[in-house]
Amino acid sequence: MIVEYTGRQTVVTAKLKTQAEAGLARVAKVANRCTSTHIILTEDKYRKIAEITVQCRGDQLVAICEAIEMETALHDALHKVEQQAIKHKKRFDTVRDHPKPIPLPIEAV
Repeated sequence: MIVEYTGRQTVVTAKLKTQAEAGLARVAKVANRCTSTHIILTEDKYRKIAEITVQCRGDQLVAICEAIEMETALHDALHKVEQQAIKHKKRFDTVRDHPKPIPLPIEAV
């Protein structure tokens, strides 16, 4: 998976990168064929914002979280993306396991 980091008014540290990689590994286990990820870390006065966009086979999972600490914001955003992936997987499995019934042809009398 290609991971792209952007730091706006902040520096993306090695600790944040390892935290993001661990969270994305959990997302990759659940989601189907994730190709790329863009993580944007923004710092305003007292707000730290983490935005994660994950491209997966026909889907785009997006989460934005805000906190006082950057690690907390990143953790919450990763959790949201993971929940979205789980929800999508359950929806896909339900559609596949319960197909629509095929109507029987009506015989001409």
